[in-house]
Amino acid sequence: MATPDLAASAAGLAPSVLNAHDIQVLAVAAIGIAIIVALIVWLKLHAFLALTVGALVVGVGSGIPLGKVVASYETGVGGVLGYVGVLIALGAMVGKLLADSGGADKVVDTLLRGRPAALPWKMALIAAIIGIPMFFEIGLVLLIPVVMLAVHRSQGPAMRLGIPALAGLSVLHGFIPPHPGPLAAIAILHANVGVTLALGLLVAVPAVAVAGPLYGIVASRLVPIGAAGAGLAVTQAGSAKASDADAQPTHSPAFGTVMATLLFPLVLMLAKAGADIGMDKASPLRPLLDFVGDPVFALLMAVLLAMVTFGTAVGFSPAALGKKIGASLMPVVGVMLIVGAGGGFKQSLVDGGTGAAIAKIALAAGLSTLLLGWIVAVLIRLATGSATVATVTAAGIVAPLAAGLPPAQLSLVVLSIGAGSLFFSHVNDAGFWLVKEYFGLTVGQTIKTWSIMETVISVVGLALTFGLSLML
Repeated sequence: MATPDLAASAAGLAPSVLNAHDIQVLAVAAIGIAIIVALIVWLKLHAFLALTVGALVVGVGSGIPLGKVVASYETGVGGVLGYVGVLIALGAMVGKLLADSGGADKVVDTLLRGRPAALPWKMALIAAIIGIPMFFEIGLVLLIPVVMLAVHRSQGPAMRLGIPALAGLSVLHGFIPPHPGPLAAIAILHANVGVTLALGLLVAVPAVAVAGPLYGIVASRLVPIGAAGAGLAVTQAGSAKASDADAQPTHSPAFGTVMATLLFPLVLMLAKAGADIGMDKASPLRPLLDFVGDPVFALLMAVLLAMVTFGTAVGFSPAALGKKIGASLMPVVGVMLIVGAGGGFKQSLVDGGTGAAIAKIALAAGLSTLLLGWIVAVLIRLATGSATVATVTAAGIVAPLAAGLPPAQLSLVVLSIGAGSLFFSHVNDAGFWLVKEYFGLTVGQTIKTWSIMETVISVVGLALTFGLSLML
């Protein structure tokens, strides 16, 4: 939507003093965020309404023409719901069938084998594997039933397992191609995909370890909610014994069947990712792989497969399956609206010029390319809430400075930008609301857990890229 234009304008900025409009949009952005927090925390207004109010305030205050303020908000909402909303709905269907068939129990039984202390590390590993080809939102909706049931069965703190899963997904989203942010930065900076992928894995593994299982210990003490957390109720209800009017499975699916069903969309998307990296665009197979590897198609096929493996194959009738699919959508309607409104708020910030104003500040600092890329991405991320917008904008700004760098150093600039794009997710990020609603957290609890976890990933990522730049 507004991302390419923002990147193009940012790339052409000269290090100059902020003008009156820049100061205005920065102040309005801060006021908009404060309004959202106040409405939710103090007045207990629903997050969807608070985000909508905040977006309109930012749009008007930033100088967007009045006739386009609402259109900007609608564009942001539509951009998120037209994609993420569909994925949330499809993921909820798979999650419902996974839980009601007993498949989630099979996965959790396997995870719980061995030492309990290893469970967070297993959760981080599974999330990282799933996160290789999947966007953060897709991986989250597929992992939530497993995470919640594992918390319920282990009777441990929810964040002890939730944070490792979130870290595994988020790190891959920020550092590893074929995710959109890293791929965009690679293209803008003319970096080598293979080198970036190799160095990205070197950065990703320790980042997941520190921000996932290790920070999960701290997060579980800061927010000591357990299996009674509000967000767990929906999942537990799905896996609980159904009423007499509802069909019961005659048996549960085998562990191999469960994993094959969950990994099926991953294989489709991984095929597309491989084509993006190594296949010529003129190849006759490329359109087919692009189609079957699109996340919407891949998850749709996963739902249809789950209706067999988690449905008719375990004893559910077609009528019972229809009811379960319908029931799966009810709990996620509110989540979808909140996530969409977060996209609308983000778009108001972008269209109002907040990102371009922050880019001027960063350029005036005159720092090294690697550090400048991280700082620009951090500032854009804080202002707009979008990791992809932050990545594309920062890459556009530092591209002239990065020209002529060796391939390894160029890839490290890409990774430093990716690290900055994950910094401190808060109320203007749709992912913030997705995590908050799925885990049943308050705004404050989400900041203590999710937001701080993202910041840990960002800082550790910067430290590792900087260290590698000294060695390579």
